[in-house]
Amino acid sequence: MGGVPSSLRVGIVCLHTDPYAPPGSGDVGGMNVVVRHTCDALARAGHRVEVITRWSDPATAGREEIDGVVVHRLAVGPPRTVLKGENEAFMDDFGRELALLGPMDLLHSHHWFSGIAALPVARSWGVPHLQSFHSIAAPESTDLSAGERPESPGRLQGEAFLAQQSDGVLAVSRAEAMTALERLGAPPERLTVVYPGVDSALFHPAPETPGKRSSVLVAARLEPLKGVDLAIRALALLPVERRPLLRIAGGATADASFGPELLELAAGLGLRDDVELLGPQSRTGLADLMRSSTMVMVPSHSETYGLVALEAAASGVPVIASATGGLVEAVRDGTTGLLVQGRRPQDWAAAVDRLLAEPELRERLGRQGREHAVARTWDSVGAVVARAYRGVVVGAGVSAVGRA
Repeated sequence: MGGVPSSLRVGIVCLHTDPYAPPGSGDVGGMNVVVRHTCDALARAGHRVEVITRWSDPATAGREEIDGVVVHRLAVGPPRTVLKGENEAFMDDFGRELALLGPMDLLHSHHWFSGIAALPVARSWGVPHLQSFHSIAAPESTDLSAGERPESPGRLQGEAFLAQQSDGVLAVSRAEAMTALERLGAPPERLTVVYPGVDSALFHPAPETPGKRSSVLVAARLEPLKGVDLAIRALALLPVERRPLLRIAGGATADASFGPELLELAAGLGLRDDVELLGPQSRTGLADLMRSSTMVMVPSHSETYGLVALEAAASGVPVIASATGGLVEAVRDGTTGLLVQGRRPQDWAAAVDRLLAEPELRERLGRQGREHAVARTWDSVGAVVARAYRGVVVGAGVSAVGRA
C-alpha cells in the first residue's frame, strides 16, 4: 500500500451496542466506555474515526458527528433495543449495509457479532481487520462455578474463526489474550494487550466525611456473573455496630427479576436497611458515588479486565476484588487494593472488616491507586491502538507485548 498515511480512516464496528448511547442505558457497560474513549483519543490524534452500530433508538440520528467521531447507525433489525443474543440474526444484513460505507483503511470490530459481519467486508475491500472480543464464550463443559455462561457452539466457533483469520486481536488484559490464544487459537504474533484508560479528571478523590456511615459500592450490571449476591452475603457476616451500607449501582440486562431477587436475599439475611439498589448511573453519577464510598467491591466470577477497579483507583478509593481473570491485572494486591481468593463470604467479609478497621491502610491504598490510575490516560491508549493499526496496514503484524 506504499507509505502509511499519518491520518487513517478507521471503521469501528459495534453491532449490538451503541458506544455513544447515554451511559447507564440498555447494555451500556465497560466495552462502551473503552470504545468511546479510544475513538475520541484517535480523533484527537487526527485520525478519521467512524463508528458503525445498529440503529436501535428512534430518538437518535442515523448519522451524526460527536466529538470529532462520525457515528453511523444502520437501519438493520427493529428500531429498538433487543436482548443481546438476538443480534446474531442481524449479522448478515448489517454486513451488507456496512459495505456501502467504504472502503476504509481498516475495520476494527468489537464483540463477535461485529466481527462476523465486518471481516468479509474488510476482505472485499482488501483492507485489514482487527478484532476485540471483550468477552469470550465458555465451552459447554465449563464449570459454571467459574462464573462463565456456556454459549452455543456457533459463538465459540465464530470467535475462533475471527481470532485465527483477523489481522490482529486487541485484548484488554493478558488474561483475555491468553484465553484468545489457548481457547480460540489466535496466533500469538497477532495479539496485542491494550489496557484500558481512565478519565482521572472525572474520577477523582474527595476527602472522607467525618461521622458519615461507611459504605461499600458495587457497580455492575445486575446478572449472576457479577457476583453481587456474594457482596450481600459478606455484608451479613459483619457485626451490626460496624456494618457498612452496601450500595449497588447498575441495571438489569436480560433478567429483570434479578434485582428484586437481590433485595429478597438482603431482607432474608436481615439487611433490609443495609442494602440500596440505585439503578443505572450516568458517568458523572458513578464518579460521585465512587469518591463518596469507603471502598469499592468487584466480586465478579470473571472479568476480562474490570474497568470499575481502575475508576475506583482514580477516585482514590481502595478496591476489594476477585483474584481472577483480568482483575489480577487491574488491581495491584496490597498496593491499590486487596484481591480475594475464592468465593467464601467469610473471606470477603474479613477483607471489608480489615479496611474498615485500618484507616491508614485505606488512605495508602487510595493514594497509591490514584498514582497508578493517572498514568493510564485515554490518549496513551489511543497511541498504542494507532500503532497497532499502522502495523497491520503496512503488513508488519502486531507486537505481542504492546500495551498502554
